[in-house]
Amino acid sequence: MTSPLLITRHGHTARVTLNRPDVRNAFNAELIAELTGAFTTLGQDASLRAIVLAAEGKAFCAGADLNWMKAMAGYSWEENHADASRLADMLWAIYACPVPVIARVQGDVYAGGVGLVACADIVVAVDSAGFCLSEAKLGLLPATIGPYVVKALGEQASRRYFVTAERFSAAQAHRLGLVHEVVAAEALDAQVDELTAALTANGPAAVRACKQLVKDVAGREITPALRDDTARRIADIRASAEGREGVQSFLNKTRPGWLAG
Repeated sequence: MTSPLLITRHGHTARVTLNRPDVRNAFNAELIAELTGAFTTLGQDASLRAIVLAAEGKAFCAGADLNWMKAMAGYSWEENHADASRLADMLWAIYACPVPVIARVQGDVYAGGVGLVACADIVVAVDSAGFCLSEAKLGLLPATIGPYVVKALGEQASRRYFVTAERFSAAQAHRLGLVHEVVAAEALDAQVDELTAALTANGPAAVRACKQLVKDVAGREITPALRDDTARRIADIRASAEGREGVQSFLNKTRPGWLAG
């Protein structure tokens, strides 16, 4: 039986690939469980510096699998809540993963798939990709993905696309901030490789601390407590072995140890 998720490793980078191309990489219970486990496990690997989230086939992710939706049609409220909680846990595992995540979007992204993209730290999409928060067309709403999509897409754009369920282009997703880079299909892998190389060239602990810093300070009022917290963070990393080595390497024009591996 073919696995719905493929995980490969090259050096300090892992690739997690959705492998259900026959159903446009749609979610079912098995794929959700495997994604949750994969990102939980990879996040605990101290040697890992980047994760690429990719997909096989023409579409990146079409949201919920039709057969899975048919099963849900007969669920009680309690069963629906438990099922949705598993999806929420999967999204959190990706969003909270301490290792930076690059989404390699090679095709269309619908419904829950937009949530996957929104959970990534860096998003590269082909110029032909389309995006759609299509839940309202089915009388549903993008609830579990909502917190991540609103953060990534912005409140005003979310107010539109949540309620209209319109399709929007990769160029529009880029203008709104959901996507960082839009490229031609033949340039997709080169762009992903360039970003991966940038991540792996930096101090591993510093990169993880930078990712956490954004999450912790975004949207917060700049209070004396927050200012002191940031001062403590920079003091911690300056005094760390990696921080000391990085500064000395810069001053002495030598290569830091993390570039040797």
